[in-house]
Amino acid sequence: MAKREFISAIDIGTTKIVAMIARKTEDGKFEILGMGNAPSSGVKRGVVVHIDETVSAIELAKQQAEEQAGYRMSEVYVGIAGQHIRSMKNRNSKYLDNEEITQEDVTYLHDQMAKTPLDPGDEILHVIPQSYIVDSETDVSKPVGMSGRMLEANFHLVIGKVASARNISKCIERVELKVKKMILEPLASATAVLTADEREAGVVLIDIGGGTTDIAVFYNDVVRHTAVIPFGGNVITNDIKEGCSILLRQAESLKVQFGSAMGDTAADDKVVTIPGISGRDAREISFKNLAYIIQARMEEILDAVNYEIENSGYAEKVSAGIVITGGGAMLKGLPQLIKYKTGYDVRVGYPNQFLVAETDAAITQPLFSTGIGLIVEGSLGGATAGTRPGFGTRKKQAGGTLKEKIQTGWLSFFNDESNRL
Repeated sequence: MAKREFISAIDIGTTKIVAMIARKTEDGKFEILGMGNAPSSGVKRGVVVHIDETVSAIELAKQQAEEQAGYRMSEVYVGIAGQHIRSMKNRNSKYLDNEEITQEDVTYLHDQMAKTPLDPGDEILHVIPQSYIVDSETDVSKPVGMSGRMLEANFHLVIGKVASARNISKCIERVELKVKKMILEPLASATAVLTADEREAGVVLIDIGGGTTDIAVFYNDVVRHTAVIPFGGNVITNDIKEGCSILLRQAESLKVQFGSAMGDTAADDKVVTIPGISGRDAREISFKNLAYIIQARMEEILDAVNYEIENSGYAEKVSAGIVITGGGAMLKGLPQLIKYKTGYDVRVGYPNQFLVAETDAAITQPLFSTGIGLIVEGSLGGATAGTRPGFGTRKKQAGGTLKEKIQTGWLSFFNDESNRL
């Protein structure tokens, strides 16, 4: 198979690192050939804080994906987020030599905007056109071919720290991979879960991860605002740990299995028993108290989300409401709480619209939206991950289906020499 048929991506998150290898089918859908999922301990609030631990997790996820797909990853699309991400709006203009606007004129404005002076240590990650102005004609979306003497453009710039981007690149290079492009994670997630109608009508994408909550606002099929809030599912888990005086792993299990974002609707008469620490007496925790702890922190996060929606200037134009995705989107009662706090309609976004119909349900979960979005964005960029010598033929997957491997874990799979490439 040709190299261009394969795309690789790595999602470096606070709680997990996901590696994916996919193939684009003839009908424009994507088949996930391999996926690796490793716990992440070297990332805090979306930023790499421990190189060696992050490299180890990336290596594990990479090996899992390659074993499943039967291919070696080489060039990858990588997500970037973190509390260092910020955005700004800017405008550029150009007097035209000819009366007809060409693609070169539009590209010139884009390239010049990429050279915008920034604070020391910052770099531009994305330059996103908002609208164009031809002479006095405003809100032009496609100026090429129009007549005029002056072309202006409004841009949305996504800015991040150089050091954070370099640390991500360093981790990728340490596992013998090359970064093809870094993509802002909320943009990748939006690509995976938003429909064309939602983008046109106006919608807010909220990706609730382990360490950050990422936001992207769309209107008329254009990104209008992006933001990263440095709070995610981890702070909720920590609150449960402190509030119930239990271990962190117990708090995480409580949140996932019995947690709810709506305290008033939680059962009054249900409790869960947690084993005591080192032989101490067991603790009984009521569902209602657990829900109120979760709701209090979730409301704090939603207050920050509301601020960003208002700050975008499009709060009155998001007719399609809010789409939530990411691992935190699966929290029981969260859509109802968000609707109560914001007034917008809410749905949970599943990344299945670009995947082949046979894709296992284990992959099409909200927590994998960013990884799948990176795959789709990579395809739109026209570049794919290549294969290394000796991996030109796809091997039969060993040890069961992709879904079974995700669910049962990989330790025994790697220990079996017959499963190695």
